[in-house]
Amino acid sequence: MLNFNGDLLVEENFQLSSKNRGFKYGDALFETIKSTKTKVIFWEDHYFRLMSSMRMLRMKIPLKFTLEYLEQEILKTISTHNDATFYRVRLNIYRKDGGFYTPITNEVDFLIEVSTLNYQTKSDYSIDLFKDFYNYSGLLSTVKTTNRMLNTLASIYAKENGLDNCVLINENKGVVEVANGNIFILTGNVIKTPALTEGCIKGIIRKKVIEIILKNSDYSIEETIISPFEIQKADEVFITNAIIGVQPVTNYKKKIFGTYFSEKIQKSIQILEITTI
Repeated sequence: MLNFNGDLLVEENFQLSSKNRGFKYGDALFETIKSTKTKVIFWEDHYFRLMSSMRMLRMKIPLKFTLEYLEQEILKTISTHNDATFYRVRLNIYRKDGGFYTPITNEVDFLIEVSTLNYQTKSDYSIDLFKDFYNYSGLLSTVKTTNRMLNTLASIYAKENGLDNCVLINENKGVVEVANGNIFILTGNVIKTPALTEGCIKGIIRKKVIEIILKNSDYSIEETIISPFEIQKADEVFITNAIIGVQPVTNYKKKIFGTYFSEKIQKSIQILEITTI
C-alpha cells in the first residue's frame, strides 16, 4: 500500500498527473528512512532536515506536518506490509501540480512508499572516481531533491565497471560524496569528510558518525576539502547512509584498505539504531 496525503492506496491504483512537478521539473524532495514496525529510526533528524529543505525550496509547510503526524503516517503505511525486522521508507514531498518553471502554488502533496529491507554490508567493496560530470558545490546540492541524474549516471558507470560505488567530485575536483551516501577517510588518527560547502548531502548518518568521533579523544574529525589523491593515501575509507548505516570500503583503484576503525563505527551506529527502538 502507498500513502498519498494520508490516504492508503493500492499501488496499482495510484497514478501521477502529467502535470506533476516532481516528474516534470524535479520539483520535489525525499527522505529515505529506516524503520521497524513500531519505530522510525532517527526520525527527529530526518524530520528537521526535511523541514529545513522545504523552507529552502520555498515550499509551504502544512500546519498538520508535525513530527508526530508524519511519523504516524509512516507507521500507518508500514502496518499494511508483511512483518519484517526493518523497512525502507521513502517519504516524497512535491509541489502541487501546475505551472511551468513558475509554480501555480507552493502547497505540497506527500507520498509514502514502504518496502522490506534485507540489505547486508559487503565484506569486499570497491569504489573509484566518476569524472564524467561534476556535483556542483553549494547549499542547493546538500538538499535531497529528486533531481538525481548525476547519481544515476555514476551508479550505471559503477555497474558497467564492476564497482560497488563511485566517488563524485565537484567543479574544483574536490571529493563530495559517493553515489548513494557520504564518505569518510581515516589517515593516522584523523578522520576527514567533505564539508557541506563542497556540495555533499547533509546526511543523517554522517551527522551521527561525526557526533561519535567527537566523543572519542583518540581521534579527531575534520569537515574539510578532500582531494581524490587523499583517498589513495588513507588507511581506511567508509561510506554512510540511512539504509546501510556504515559500509567499509576495501578497494580504491589499486589501494586496499583496512576496516578495523570502520567496523567499530559500524557497530556504534548499529547500537544507536537499536537504542532508538
